[in-house]
Amino acid sequence: MKPTVAPYPATRLRRMRKSPAIRALARQNTLTPDDLIWPVFVMQGKDDETPVASMPGITRKTVDRVVKAAKEAHALGIPAICIFPYTSMEQRTEDCAMAWSPDNVSNQAIRAIKDAVPEMAIMTDIALDPYNINGHDGFVESGEIMNDRTVEALVKMAIAQAEAGADILGPSDMMDGRIGAIRSALETSGNQNVAILSYTAKYASSFYGPFRDAVGASSALTGDKKTYQMDPGNSDEALRLVERDLQEGADMVMVKPGMPYLDICRRVKDAFGVPTYAYQVSGEYAMMMAAAQNGWLDQDKVMLESLLCFKRAGCDGILTYFAPAAAKLLQA
Repeated sequence: MKPTVAPYPATRLRRMRKSPAIRALARQNTLTPDDLIWPVFVMQGKDDETPVASMPGITRKTVDRVVKAAKEAHALGIPAICIFPYTSMEQRTEDCAMAWSPDNVSNQAIRAIKDAVPEMAIMTDIALDPYNINGHDGFVESGEIMNDRTVEALVKMAIAQAEAGADILGPSDMMDGRIGAIRSALETSGNQNVAILSYTAKYASSFYGPFRDAVGASSALTGDKKTYQMDPGNSDEALRLVERDLQEGADMVMVKPGMPYLDICRRVKDAFGVPTYAYQVSGEYAMMMAAAQNGWLDQDKVMLESLLCFKRAGCDGILTYFAPAAAKLLQA
């Protein structure tokens, strides 16, 4: 008997796209508020906030207003908030001593949020750039960023944040050996349950400009950060850094920036299978907002699509300034 030949085409992939219900059943990756960490900028003062000109819709907030924002984020289902301090040039010093002061504005915000919204996870930033008169993530001597001296300071900074109540520490400095030093200090100081989300593959990117405006570092920075942040042309190095940081005690790893480095996110997830995050940085946010404000892009659709792409690339979560807006849409 002559075999029956299926009519052309036998495989119609469009069958699985024909309706919202079918598309939902077939979707591999989904986005929920649980995937979001919201970066916020905190400043000194009371009941005040100031716009960040290069980041439409983003403001620096005083501690009391950051607490209010944390309550709103928690109500939207956002599980974590990440604190970045704004410091003026007058507050910056070469010794960066404010970085590990128990009473700096970051530690004030940690305590206030933990008191008001104890269920919310609080993430911090560990680097000297918000406090350094040179604008660098580490101490500068004769034009060189000093690795080991910086690590000693970062350990003090980490302990101060842990004692203030931080749940997740985010070393973003890219100094060698800092994860092992911080983990050892946490273990010996009774803070062994504090997690480390290491900025493992942080590139020397041009997408950080608006963030430096937000934390007051733009006018402070002398030179560039290419001797300690990764070369954008490198990929294999990211895997070496991830392996090292995991061995030193990191619980989670971060790729930064986000969208231009989705290939790195995928390589990290495939190689290690560990909790992997990306930071949709200020420049990415600013580009999309500028295009939306000019009517060139649909803000809501592009925002959600960009965030979903991180999940498809293997990320378990995303630090994004879009977190509240995205969570509202996802809850609708």
